[in-house]
Amino acid sequence: MVEKMSNTTNPLRKHFRQPAIHVRLPSQGKFYPNGALIMSPNGEIPVLPMTAVDEITSRTPDALFNGSAVADIIGSCIPAIRDPWSIPTIDLNALLISVRLASYGHKMEISSICPACQHENELELDLRTVMDRLEIPDYERPLTVGDLTVSFIPLTYRQVNENNKMQFEDQKLAQAVNGADLPEEERMKMLGDSFRKITNLTIHALSLSIRNIKTADALVTDQTHIEEFLHNCEKAMFEKIRDHAINLRQKAEIKPLNIECSECSHKYLQEFSLDMSNFFATNS
Repeated sequence: MVEKMSNTTNPLRKHFRQPAIHVRLPSQGKFYPNGALIMSPNGEIPVLPMTAVDEITSRTPDALFNGSAVADIIGSCIPAIRDPWSIPTIDLNALLISVRLASYGHKMEISSICPACQHENELELDLRTVMDRLEIPDYERPLTVGDLTVSFIPLTYRQVNENNKMQFEDQKLAQAVNGADLPEEERMKMLGDSFRKITNLTIHALSLSIRNIKTADALVTDQTHIEEFLHNCEKAMFEKIRDHAINLRQKAEIKPLNIECSECSHKYLQEFSLDMSNFFATNS
């Protein structure tokens, strides 16, 4: 009897959570590897509210640090995305905001300190407005540098997460070395090694954001060759490529909020980012 019942459809299934909203991806589904995304015919994907397990995940320090909290929550709430780690970064903010919208609605309370009078303003932010202001970078437009044509691609969530973790560890090491009681020569050598590692990580991340480089007689797609080129090209050429990649990334970031102080009426801009340690808290 027990075995027979375990194979039947759960009678509570009709009470499972249902999609609360549907979202259009800024990427329009581009840049996902095969099998990572199930795109509907109308270009929208359903978003489910968070479960109790999802909320616990959003407060777990280890999961927040290693990035698995974001991947697990998106995988749970947006089942159309089969591989959250492969999400292109231009979609990440829209997806996280959509999960919050589906779970708690469009209102979010924030606080802001006025730079003119230091008054703490308590504000109610409409996340739909934040979503509407997200820009879509044009990754179809290549960059011409001398006789080279450089095409770009957004980094995946996995790539950004891994690079951030390694940079964080190297920066911590640099701080520890800087404050350590060591002979000056040894300390300077260790600091130099640490800063070189951080520079190499930056160049590696930049190489991953390049889809290909076209020359007069070749189309270079090998990431190792592209990274070697970035290490050895002229400074001016490197900076043009780096600045273009940064500009594309910044276009996808959340725009600063326009705030007017309730105490002195001073108008100012405040940066707003998705701090995963409190973004999914109901009292945030």
